[in-house]
Amino acid sequence: MSDIKVEKLPEEKLRKLNVFRWPIWEKEVSRFNWSYGSKERCYILEGRAVVETNGDKVEFGRGDFVTFPEGLECIWDIKEDIKKHYNLGS
Repeated sequence: MSDIKVEKLPEEKLRKLNVFRWPIWEKEVSRFNWSYGSKERCYILEGRAVVETNGDKVEFGRGDFVTFPEGLECIWDIKEDIKKHYNLGS
């Protein structure tokens, strides 16, 4: 089973984490390999993606709060242009 965690957090919790002050990353529909040198937490503003790792597939989209562990190697398959707030290492 994947170590990727997908949650629905209440807006109060998102504000407490200062999610809306994190940088924004955007990417068009595409497929690419990726590895995480540090933990990443992100909040999906728009779009939908599937991340594949070790035979597992994790799908997430708008409104999801996603945590990727440090050291994860995966394939991103962006199904709909994606826009997210992200935070590395904490």
